[in-house]
Amino acid sequence: MSDGEPRTGRDGFVITRERLRDGSHLKAIRARATPDFPIRSDAEIEASLDEALACHPAGEDIWVFGYGSLMWNPAFQFEERQLGTVRGWHRRFCLWLSRGRGSPDCPGLMLALDRGGVCKGVAFRIAAQAVRDELLLVWRREMLSGAYLARWVTVATEAGPVRAVTFVVNQASRRYSGKLTEADTADRILKASGELGSCLDYFERTVRILRTLQVKDAALERIEAEIVRLSGRPG
Repeated sequence: MSDGEPRTGRDGFVITRERLRDGSHLKAIRARATPDFPIRSDAEIEASLDEALACHPAGEDIWVFGYGSLMWNPAFQFEERQLGTVRGWHRRFCLWLSRGRGSPDCPGLMLALDRGGVCKGVAFRIAAQAVRDELLLVWRREMLSGAYLARWVTVATEAGPVRAVTFVVNQASRRYSGKLTEADTADRILKASGELGSCLDYFERTVRILRTLQVKDAALERIEAEIVRLSGRPG
């Protein structure tokens, strides 16, 4: 799927499986760490992963639920993927981003799961023998700052329910935006960019993959309408 191909951001910075494996992704992020965007050590990231895996039966495949960039650039190896629905959480631009797709002077916003509602996304199955190695790549990407919390959720798929790990917003994090209007969210998405590219690119690629999957997200559609209004460009 073409939407799964990573693009090179500013200064050649891009998230790939290779960069996550060799540590160069974390090295680049740490070089740009700021007080509002602290980065965990390798030991802290691995301890967090071990804590999550303690709740998973050894020797079994594992599912990961993606709802944002994991859908179009997973950067880990998986055996299958299924469209799925999680209840009790909804997709929302609620994390400030001063690195990657934002800057300290112009923070961007990125997606997380926040309390309430329903979210449709993609569940990825990782083979049992590769669970820790592949999940470590996901952890180096999603759990590097403490802004996300790992949670086990039930994902309803056409093949039946599966138990999956996903990443929800840590409302105690300084990066949690709280409630923003759709106009404020759209304005920030339009303005912010960083080493990985622009927030607008992140938004458009997420909307594109959701439409490819025939998933309707009314909140993102309203933000898209605000982006069109604020930018003055055709919808």
